[in-house]
Amino acid sequence: MATPLAVIRGSCPSQRCAQQVAKPFAQGLRHSHPSSKIAPALLGTAVNVAIRSREVSRNISCQAGGTTIERGAPATEWIQKTISLPSMSRGCHIVTRHIVRELEELHTIEVGMANFFIQHTSASLTINENASPDVPLDLNDTLDRIVPEGHHYRHLDEGLDDMPAHVKSSLMGPSLNIPIQQGRLALGTWQGIYLNEHRNYGGSRRIVVTLQGKLRADGRKYGSNAW
Repeated sequence: MATPLAVIRGSCPSQRCAQQVAKPFAQGLRHSHPSSKIAPALLGTAVNVAIRSREVSRNISCQAGGTTIERGAPATEWIQKTISLPSMSRGCHIVTRHIVRELEELHTIEVGMANFFIQHTSASLTINENASPDVPLDLNDTLDRIVPEGHHYRHLDEGLDDMPAHVKSSLMGPSLNIPIQQGRLALGTWQGIYLNEHRNYGGSRRIVVTLQGKLRADGRKYGSNAW
């Protein structure tokens, strides 16, 4: 009969991969059954290892001496996609709902992290209050006072709003990291994702979204939650 290592090599030809899977399996088996005859019977055991590119899942099943042992780890998935936001006027805009509508995959993740990265140097992302309509207006007014327009900049190739937009983008930042809890972004009650448009005519903006986390054990999706 095939040894565990030989079976592992059959589904994963890499010598290094086979050793990495077989060693912890054997160690765990000895720890759980130190006085049984299962460990010596390993040479006559069938071991199944499933490894996927986007979804990594190790399911090891052992039958020896009438005893079945299953060791497994929840599947972890990486998802990346680009979202295009429509052209918006200069100012700070709450875009949480728009972004979540584009992330159907979010509802499959039990726990994880979401990264949002804007691919522009004259717009930015931040998190702030999502309730009062005055907050986005006051935030934009404050940025205008901190970084006023004028001819004192060297870089004015595209107008007076050109260099101030670059400065504001660096002050606010291009990316956000938000935890994922049970299929939704773990934002606070009064928190929303802001797109800060620092140009008078910025055009459409692209955001690269990267999701990583543990999938639901039952393979189902959590219900969509509106923001």
